[in-house]
Amino acid sequence: MAASKMLLSSLTQISPIKCAASYHTRIVPHPPDLLKWVKREGGFVHQALKISPQQQDDTTYGLGLVASQDIPKGSLLISLPHHIPLKFEADDANAADSVLLNLARQVPEELWAMKLGLKLLQERAKVGSFWWPYISNLPETYSAPIFFQGEDIKNLQYAPLLYQVNKRCRFLLDFDQAVRHNLESLKPNDHPFGGQEVDASSLGWAMSAVSSRAFRLYGKMTADGTRNNVPMMLPLIDMCNHSFKPNAQILQEEDKENGKSQIKVVAETDIKQDNPLLLNYGCLSNDLFLLDYGFVIPSNPYDTIELKYDGALLDAASMAAGISQPNFSSPAAWQQQILSQLNLAGEAPILKVTLGGLEVVEGRLLAALRVILASDVEAVRKHELNTLKSLSAETPLGIANEVAAFRIIIAVCAIALEHFPTKIMEDESLLKQGVSANSELAIQFRIQKKSVIIDVMRNLSRRMKLLSSKA
Repeated sequence: MAASKMLLSSLTQISPIKCAASYHTRIVPHPPDLLKWVKREGGFVHQALKISPQQQDDTTYGLGLVASQDIPKGSLLISLPHHIPLKFEADDANAADSVLLNLARQVPEELWAMKLGLKLLQERAKVGSFWWPYISNLPETYSAPIFFQGEDIKNLQYAPLLYQVNKRCRFLLDFDQAVRHNLESLKPNDHPFGGQEVDASSLGWAMSAVSSRAFRLYGKMTADGTRNNVPMMLPLIDMCNHSFKPNAQILQEEDKENGKSQIKVVAETDIKQDNPLLLNYGCLSNDLFLLDYGFVIPSNPYDTIELKYDGALLDAASMAAGISQPNFSSPAAWQQQILSQLNLAGEAPILKVTLGGLEVVEGRLLAALRVILASDVEAVRKHELNTLKSLSAETPLGIANEVAAFRIIIAVCAIALEHFPTKIMEDESLLKQGVSANSELAIQFRIQKKSVIIDVMRNLSRRMKLLSSKA
């Protein structure tokens, strides 16, 4: 379950672009001043903003934007004219760009960052690129798990993330070969990367740079009057760090006369001197934060664990919870029908369910448990499916049914915890001993996953006590 064995592949056999001592080292030792470049190109930067190393527990983890003096709420912080964001323009017509477009078509949509990453690599290789002042300020390396050593990947101890890391690594290795094949017979003028070799390591760097820094904003108006979301790299703006309680927000405004857009950052709250600028990257799980951004959020309210809806597992959890005669493996016909409505049975079911996050228990799983534990078909059919899926709909099928469902989920959580090779206390002991930066990230990640499981158990235990007192 949570830490099932699986075949892993990583980029450990590929040389990184450069060996960097820390993630805040930039591509060149002394890059151009990014603030001055943005201003010179017609952008606006608030006079109180400065670029400064970000520190936590005496450790520098990157560069960010900091207020050098108090900034009042509503202040314009940054404004970028339309030509500064770096995006993939699909209507480019020259030969080098047509090769780039052909390569981009081979990238699956879920790995959209690689498409813009190809453009980023093209501009990095181009002599005199307009975006060089920006690109030269990018980190030399990233803390995404695709660059972890094999042991650090295993240290994640969580099968769904291991699968995603493995999938991305395999894509990069295969795409490396596809890129080589597409470039091998090109004339120098048609080469999208100026004749420079592009390998899995540089592709991984570009994909990580985009996934950790790009924003999805509105693109050009289409013929039917709609707008597509377009990934863009926003110089300077992408140095704002993340917080679920941001002090700034991004606005996109369009000039009605020429149709060109401006991207602005505005202070959402008062920002005190020496405080960093913070944007909300999204209400994401730690899986996505680590995969795309290379960090983990402690006590992330949106973090979840993935499980597979499996009748045999739920029967075993029922027995462990003291629920007699479980029938998750062989539900009645009317129960099977409801499971199909929940997309947990029938043709092409979606068996992935989650625990944790704002829902605590995914609605489909909760409804399934309530239904399978019920014996009165008419009592079940009196309720809408959404009611059965809601944790806030208190005891729709009675207190005994609700307590039994909670006990089974708690037993499933206990089984999930047993599948982790280490306990939280052991993980915390390893961190105190001192480990590499990647090992620390992996250990922090698995601690948070175990904490999600424990929080779900505590939450449901509290609910059971309240129900028992009412009974």
